[in-house]
Amino acid sequence: MKFVIAPDSFKGSLTAQEAAQAIATGLRRVFPNATYELVPMADGGEGTVQSLVDATQGDFRQAVVLNPLGQPVTATYGLLGDHQTAVIEMAAASGIQFINDQTKNPLITTTYGTGQLMLDAITHGAKELIIGIGGSATTDGGQGMAEALGVRFLNQQGQPIQRGGGGLAELATIDTSQVDPLVKQVHVRIASDVTNPLVGPQGSAAVFGPQKGATPEMVATLDRNLQHYATIIQETLGVDLADYPGAGAAGGLGAGLLAFTQSSMEKGIEIVVRETHLKERAVQADYVFTGEGAIDFQTQYGKTPMGTAQAVKAVSPQAKVIGLAGNVGTGIDQLYGLGIDAVFGILPGVVPLTTAMATGAENLTRTAENIARLLARD
Repeated sequence: MKFVIAPDSFKGSLTAQEAAQAIATGLRRVFPNATYELVPMADGGEGTVQSLVDATQGDFRQAVVLNPLGQPVTATYGLLGDHQTAVIEMAAASGIQFINDQTKNPLITTTYGTGQLMLDAITHGAKELIIGIGGSATTDGGQGMAEALGVRFLNQQGQPIQRGGGGLAELATIDTSQVDPLVKQVHVRIASDVTNPLVGPQGSAAVFGPQKGATPEMVATLDRNLQHYATIIQETLGVDLADYPGAGAAGGLGAGLLAFTQSSMEKGIEIVVRETHLKERAVQADYVFTGEGAIDFQTQYGKTPMGTAQAVKAVSPQAKVIGLAGNVGTGIDQLYGLGIDAVFGILPGVVPLTTAMATGAENLTRTAENIARLLARD
């Protein structure tokens, strides 16, 4: 019998690797001689660096960069086991966790630190970058990121514009002549499931700006500035990004990456499936265990359990896919026709959140063992 164990992290409780180990412990109590493939997963959001480093036997790197407010912080990224691919979560440098109710202001927050992380990886030999672009504190269109890579954004007087979404109003010219040649040789894979355009009613400022501190007046200013930014990019580089699906992700970082790097936009779960070789490892699987903190109707939209189920079914249609979750929400019946065969909650009863977080491994192990006992009766 072959088990593939491919969960996401259980946020605040377990990494994906720890969750996989806990599930395997329960299964091995009943099936000690089975074949096990442990594949830590993620969907391109938080935890992607950890999962891909764990799955590929890579390692972690650190660099001192500027956070969204321009303050120095130490940020971590991963180098995968091939020693050629770096994986970066933009939130590590430019995430919303760096701001609070008093400091949030998308007119001034910048993605400069994300560009610094990218440059650090490139100068240390990375040939490919995977960038997870969720959880940002910024609405600067990726201007700060590009500036860190060597792009110059100048006003009418030929001086650098202010960083942040507010400074884009001053933009007159873009100069890419000083970008490091190494940057142009690196392929960037943008991990994002967001399809919002850069500007307009569904654009970056209108949809995501308020959660980053934008007032209605700020939203209007930011949207106008991003439209101006897109116009200058089109005039300078011949790339039309204003309405490009996904360009609005992470405050327009999607647009910045598409404009100033050799990049492509992909679904986060598809990148992780490919990098972890999940399909190859799932050939002839009998049972697949996946999961994350919550499984509900949203799981079908590119979340890890659904992406895992569909990847596995493509190569082993006979495999049964079992989802485990701390919280089982509404609408899970929609998942059963899409690749997930069963969903189980792991909590033993009504417990405080702190207790649930502290006992995640124990709960996963117990639930996996009980499911295994049922399978053993077949």
